[in-house]
Amino acid sequence: MNKELIIRSSSDSVDFALLKDGKLIELHKEEETSNFQVGDIFIAKIRKPVAGLNAAFVNVGFEKDAFLHYHDLGPNLTSQLKFIKLVSAGKIKDFSLKNFQFEKEIDKDGTITDVINANQSILVQVVKEPISTKGPRISAELSLAGRYIVLVPFSDRVSISQKIEDKKEKDRLKKLVQSIKPKGFGVIVRTVAEGKNTAELEKDLQNLLSRWTAMCKKLPTAHHPSKVLGELNRASSILRDVFNDTFTSIQIDDEELYYQTKDYLQEIAPSKQSIVKFYQSNDTPIFEKFNIERQIKTSFGKTVSMSKGAYLIIEHTEALHVIDVNSGNRSNKASNQEDTAMEVNMIAAAEIARQLRLRDMGGIIVVDFIDMSNPENRKVLFDFLREEMSDDKAKHKILPPSKFGLVQITRQRVRPERNIKTREEDPNKENGEIEAPILIIDKINADLERILKTHKKVVLNVHPFVAAYLSKGFPSLRSKWFFEHKKWVKIIPRDAYTYLEYHFFDNKGNAITEE
Repeated sequence: MNKELIIRSSSDSVDFALLKDGKLIELHKEEETSNFQVGDIFIAKIRKPVAGLNAAFVNVGFEKDAFLHYHDLGPNLTSQLKFIKLVSAGKIKDFSLKNFQFEKEIDKDGTITDVINANQSILVQVVKEPISTKGPRISAELSLAGRYIVLVPFSDRVSISQKIEDKKEKDRLKKLVQSIKPKGFGVIVRTVAEGKNTAELEKDLQNLLSRWTAMCKKLPTAHHPSKVLGELNRASSILRDVFNDTFTSIQIDDEELYYQTKDYLQEIAPSKQSIVKFYQSNDTPIFEKFNIERQIKTSFGKTVSMSKGAYLIIEHTEALHVIDVNSGNRSNKASNQEDTAMEVNMIAAAEIARQLRLRDMGGIIVVDFIDMSNPENRKVLFDFLREEMSDDKAKHKILPPSKFGLVQITRQRVRPERNIKTREEDPNKENGEIEAPILIIDKINADLERILKTHKKVVLNVHPFVAAYLSKGFPSLRSKWFFEHKKWVKIIPRDAYTYLEYHFFDNKGNAITEE
């Protein structure tokens, strides 16, 4: 398995495409105007505690107040509030917390009005970016994420990632972290720390403590509200969270970002520094070169094509996402309906897992798979979908298929869903829209694969623009069809056709229907 990260920079944003064996699985965008990223820490003021919601609204500088629920305050809230007050007044110069006297923990089932008041200064962290009509969701339980560990101020707990299954390794990491952990800070050990030594974890810990100290130094002069600690730039945060030994290439078209990424990789994985490459080409943009633009056009939108003619319909509402699985006009080699359904459902499960990550779909997702009567097949599909989603960093839960054949998924939503418009203005009509022209090639390919199994000679009639695209250059798409199917397809340009219209005929001029 090869993983590649392709980074494209423009004047106002940076795009990140994560490829797995050449296939696009994640797409992120960092914009200059994005001031509220997950992980950012703000010094802010409580605007209004609301007893009925057991939550408070906090002014963090966004047009809508951020939402802070009682359960997101953290048990040591009173210690944090006391610390902020003393630091802001200049009474604490040592930010290590080793000599700081902790206050009593708050009641886990308490009421918001008992612990915080309006106009009180508080440190909060963004846990969910502004989505739709809602402001950011925030937490007062702060955490600073590193490569191997997460540092939690005003805590004393040490916990190990549940994805590390080896009990001996868990015990080793726990003892190791307890020996280097500073007083007043809790530590969460991340999955990638498995097998790492004391020096690597200690270096990560010191980096996080330095970030904590730098943030505390800003508090006495910081105005309210203001960001006092920003997340790493998106390139570094993606590398921190997803980078592992399976990465084979990181391509970047911006020189400054190239050096930043190289430096960051030198810190977290010096042996892999050589995979970072500066992409320079005046002819082909980086996303075109790695076939990303085409994948974006074919992967977003209401209809998503899959192999063997199957396709998904993806509908979005305010409350949930609905995905319908269709077998389409696929050629059926399966012996019966159950086998056909099973084959299409397995193809769909892999594509759905990819689509959830690619679009960053969150909340409730309902999938209508093709009905299967065999309970064993339903279990195989359920287990396969879970396995396909195991790489997904977002927290998620999948329920087994219901009696109606529906699979329900909940997936953590921390930022707005990626929604890329793939339909374009129709050149044949006023005020009309069509699918992206690149999709027509995929449809022709799928139909041709089916038709050439039963017809020796095929004539394709298409719009002149599409005819030129199919037949020009070397190797042309038509040449590739010949090498693959050992049959020559005659292409006739038709001026009368609309832009995306096409029809197949046999050698006697009879139309071949694309059923």
